[in-house]
Amino acid sequence: MGLAWLPGAPPATMPPSGGFHQLSKALFLAALLALGVFAGPALAAAPPEGLEARLDAILARGAPGVSLLVYREGTLLYRLDRGDLAPDARLPVASASKWMTAALVMTVVDEGLLSLDEPIGRRLPEFQGPSGEITLRQLLSYTAGQGGLLGMSDLLQDSRLTLSESAARIARRSQVDPPGAAFRYGGPSLQVAGALVEQATGRRWADLFAERISIPLGLKSTTWGHPLRPRLDPAEVTNPNLQGGVYTTAEDYGRFLGMLAAGGSLEGRRVLSPEAVAELERVQTAGKPMAYRPPGMGDVDAYGLGTWCEAQDPEGACLLSSSPGAFGAYPWIDRRTGLYGLFFMRHHLPLVVDQIRRARTLILSAAP
Repeated sequence: MGLAWLPGAPPATMPPSGGFHQLSKALFLAALLALGVFAGPALAAAPPEGLEARLDAILARGAPGVSLLVYREGTLLYRLDRGDLAPDARLPVASASKWMTAALVMTVVDEGLLSLDEPIGRRLPEFQGPSGEITLRQLLSYTAGQGGLLGMSDLLQDSRLTLSESAARIARRSQVDPPGAAFRYGGPSLQVAGALVEQATGRRWADLFAERISIPLGLKSTTWGHPLRPRLDPAEVTNPNLQGGVYTTAEDYGRFLGMLAAGGSLEGRRVLSPEAVAELERVQTAGKPMAYRPPGMGDVDAYGLGTWCEAQDPEGACLLSSSPGAFGAYPWIDRRTGLYGLFFMRHHLPLVVDQIRRARTLILSAAP
């Protein structure tokens, strides 16, 4: 969600440090994803009664337009476009970028080139002392101790740096918390994760994203930049803001969600292992203080890797994942019904988050 919570801004996954029991839960979820256990019966294409009124309530809170797309099993069940927003509008999605960032990182973990639990100081020697003990898992779950969104340390960086230079500048900053001690949303950690990815693969972030995400999923209008610098030429951005820099369309983001909802593949093309998808959704913050949550998400107490967990089962498996952005994009996956989708707009999320969730509740409660 990176930003308009800013003042004035509109081979297999490594086991977690908690041991075999946590890994077993992740593998169990992965098996359910692969088998499609969470998917329900086919839903009629008609949206539930009253849904358009819920979208109009979003417009009444000042959003100029909103698109809603709802899917199941790779099929678009219905789409509603209200207000002044073109169906092919390409918008900055702010923190909805985080889900995409974490997914690309996990392709490298799947490949065995990175481990979620290796101390980053082994690969990035500029991280010394306690900061050298930070893990990739902590970077992706905002528990690395590097501060939160209000520090703006990554958002103020030049977009023409390299990700390696970005990480080196972050390494010079003092730790706010010991690694793993607390959750602080929106700090500079994802830039460090990006530097690790580029070092491990020898590939530029945007090129690797195109190769591993955009091309396999057929994303036609998704690029990386900076959420507060819309005039940047993506070809010239070598330090994309990884917590909030994606520009995309509702259709592109829907296809990305379809891959995650299906356990890592879409239309026969595998992007992630089921185990990696399960690890993205597994709660990483259990037992840690939620020291900073942005406006709009103050009632959510669990975070995975690049994604919030809004509902869990009694065993702690995430049932409702989301990655809302401060500019109003709100993608989600519900494992109970097999439905997934997104609300797509450009407006201050805290002004419309309640109406978005009421609309989503209506959608989920109507699912057979």
